[in-house]
Amino acid sequence: MARVYNFSAGPSTLPEEVLKKAAAEMLDYKGCGMSVMEMSHRSAIFEEIINGAESLLRELMGIPDNYKVLLLQGGAWSQFAMVPLNLMNGSGKADFVLTGQWAVKAYQEAQKYGQANAVASSKDKTFSYIPKLDPDTFTKDADYFHICVNNTIYGTKFNTLPETGNVTLVGDISSCILSEPLDVTKFGLLFAGAQKNLAPAGLTIVIVREDLIGNARDITPTMFDYKTHADNGSMFNTPPCYTIYMCKLVLEWIKNTIGGVEKMKEYNEAKAKILYDYLDSSALFKGTVVPEDRSLMNVPFVTGDADKDAAFVKAAASAGFVNLKGHRSVGGMRASIYNAMPIEGVQALVDFMKDFEAKNV
Repeated sequence: MARVYNFSAGPSTLPEEVLKKAAAEMLDYKGCGMSVMEMSHRSAIFEEIINGAESLLRELMGIPDNYKVLLLQGGAWSQFAMVPLNLMNGSGKADFVLTGQWAVKAYQEAQKYGQANAVASSKDKTFSYIPKLDPDTFTKDADYFHICVNNTIYGTKFNTLPETGNVTLVGDISSCILSEPLDVTKFGLLFAGAQKNLAPAGLTIVIVREDLIGNARDITPTMFDYKTHADNGSMFNTPPCYTIYMCKLVLEWIKNTIGGVEKMKEYNEAKAKILYDYLDSSALFKGTVVPEDRSLMNVPFVTGDADKDAAFVKAAASAGFVNLKGHRSVGGMRASIYNAMPIEGVQALVDFMKDFEAKNV
């Protein structure tokens, strides 16, 4: 069977080049006689893998030396608790911008540990825009200010970061990590589930400034204390070894095949333009996000007719365009066009949409 074009929001498509290399090394990694799946995480050969992954991530993202890179497990959900347990340790307050389901869940989880304040929300229009922020509404003595930089379900993105002054900015970059350059120094902490842009499911990346480590609340479980993992080089317990290996291969692909993050951005912009230009001209399909806040990674769209939406998703799957059904809170369709989605896949989808439109308008 030929490979399909997989528009899943995550776990998502991986570069074919990476999959082929992983397949070639499945039984014997670099002559060691075993798979990475089988080797000890304490071995010298895995130490080379995990250190190589961190080094590439630092290089590609421009991560300064005063930030720790932690390769953990638990997904963004674990970070919704780890962040307040480690950072909500001064005033016991934190600010949140509610731009979608994941920002709301982070806000709700933080309420268990302190005073979580929603300073802005776009819920009134089904999170179809990024709300304009008024710094006068920010909590001046907040311990941190949380944003979800790219909103997977709703297809919006922060193009301008909030100016939070001395308050630590925390960013969830699960669905946009390495899709374009990001100034790490604007944040005190960044986290990302790797299963959308960097690896299979199982790895959670945390980038945290060193001065924010070591002040966890007394009630913080050992595994939820950033210091535990920083002091042990992400090896306090058995890490997700194979996913880290796959992440390293994807990072090598971004660096060597794509040419770095600036080139990755250009490629992603070209892909998104093909799809957005068609949506803006289509008589059948319409994007759901205001143009100025559109994501490069997640593109939700609708026909306005639920039956027609369902017919399109079914026909698309039969033609090899899979996982296009939109999230239940938005309906319609969503094409996630992460780093590894080839431009040919986006063009082929648009060609199919044009054909469907011609038959259904």
